Amino acid sequence: MKVILLEDVKSLGKKGQIVNVSDGYARNMIIPKKLGLEATEKNLNDLKLKQKHEEKLAAQKLEDAKKMASDLEKIKITVAMKAGEGGKVFGSIAAKEIAQAAKDQHGLDLDKKKIQLSEPIKTFGMHEVPIKLHTQVTGRLYVLVQEK
Repeated sequence: MKVILLEDVKSLGKKGQIVNVSDGYARNMIIPKKLGLEATEKNLNDLKLKQKHEEKLAAQKLEDAKKMASDLEKIKITVAMKAGEGGKVFGSIAAKEIAQAAKDQHGLDLDKKKIQLSEPIKTFGMHEVPIKLHTQVTGRLYVLVQEK
């Protein structure tokens, strides 16, 4: 019996694949546990429509990420830090502070986990911060660190 998998099944296949299994395995295991559906014409057509819809959504997310990346490059965020003797910074600026400053100053809702700092910022001046917006798109945000 041919079955369309609704979820990943170990040693059988991934979600959306059409696999050939024995009738008993399909009727007693796959279909009752809602791991798959019988591959009828209607179900195959539904699968194709669902895959087209998912591709369209993925393309839309990619376009949104590209637009956001171009918008981010025009934005500068200012963060103030205390300075000690000789102009050295007290503390550092991490992804959490950058995300909060972006929200406060420009209304951007950035996830701190997507801000890719190799190490916290510990110097004054302009810094370029990479932000992972999509698996294929990385934007740049400019952060100006000033003395309080």
